[in-house]
Formats: sequence, structure tokens, C-alpha cells
Amino acid sequence: MAWSVRGKAQLGALLLSLLGWVCSCVTTVLPRWKTLSLDLNEMETWIMGLWEVCVNQDVAAVCKALEPFLSLPRELQVSRILMVASQGLGLLGLLLSGFGSECFQFHRIRWVFKRRLCLVGGSLEASAAVTTLFPVSWVAYATIQDFWDDDVPAIVPRWEFGDALFLGWAAGVFLALGGSLLICSACLGREDGQSPQLAGPSAPPSCAPAEESEGSF
Repeated sequence: MAWSVRGKAQLGALLLSLLGWVCSCVTTVLPRWKTLSLDLNEMETWIMGLWEVCVNQDVAAVCKALEPFLSLPRELQVSRILMVASQGLGLLGLLLSGFGSECFQFHRIRWVFKRRLCLVGGSLEASAAVTTLFPVSWVAYATIQDFWDDDVPAIVPRWEFGDALFLGWAAGVFLALGGSLLICSACLGREDGQSPQLAGPSAPPSCAPAEESEGSF
């Protein structure tokens, strides 16, 4: 089966979106959003995530769930909600985009309907990128504000960036690229440059292989 430019773009977009969604899921559950090292005890490191705080020592790590939701700082409250929403938006976007791509062969799905599925799926992936980048960037901004707070004595240890923040930024970029590519692939014209409205009824649409167009209506 020969793939069109649209099909190759959709496949690349789906792979990017899947990679971004997986990275976003890992970011949500990782406890390493912020790290803190003690000068008095270099063998002990504190790490904090959205759900728990842990103390890493030489022999083992001891974790404890964070305080009740309403008592958490505002950035952590919003980050929990947005990161969970990002998982749902990303998964739904992947499903809709998969059904609307050339990879999914079903003769009774019209080309126009598949194109709309790609548009909606790409928009959902872009929304998942926003709901991932915003909480990660907000937590990073709050960490910077606390680190350079002059009201805190210099001898007090400061929280620093954790590995989960960098993974979250990467996830947001992958989701944004995947969503943008899906939207662009839905807007691509035919291979011969004709629009679907001007092309004859016998010309197969470029978003589907020739076998599919023979059985579509």
C-alpha cells in the first residue's frame, strides 16, 4: 500500500502525540518535581511531587503522601487538576486521530468525516500540550521565586528543579508538535493539487489509499 504525504504526516503526528502522552503520564506520577539537598547531611535528599514527598537516603527512600488537597499550595492544586486533564485530552485525541488517519481502514467512513476526526484529534492534542506546559512552568516559576526570596535566611536550604519538570516540558513540546502536524495534515490538499470539491467523483482522496476509495460512498 502506497502512503500519501497526508498519511506519512499523520503517522508522524500520531507517534509524536503518543510519545508526548506517555511522557506526560510519567511526569504526573513522578515525585521529582522539586528537589532539596541538605548541607548538613549530603547523603539525604528530599524530593517532592504532586502526590507525595520522599526522603532519599543511602539505604532506602521513605515517602509520605502530601497534605489534604485544600491545604496544598495553589500551584500544586492546579497542577494536579491540569495534569490529570491532560491525560484524558491526550488519550481522546489519540483515539480520534487514529480513527481519522490512513492507518485505520474502514470503507464506510467518509473522507470528510475522517478529516474532521483528525482536526478534532489534533486540537485535543494541542489542548493537552497546554494543560501540560502550564502547570510545569508554574511550579518552576514558584520554585524560582522561593529560591531567590530575600526574606528567607541564606542558611535555609532551597528547593530546586527536579527531573520531572524537564520531562514535562518535553512532553508538552511533543504533544504540541503532534497536534499541529495532525491539524496541518487535515488541511493538506490532494497529491495532484486539486481540492476535494473540484476533483471528479472517480478521483480517490489523497487521505485514503485507492482500495478504500473504491468501497466508500
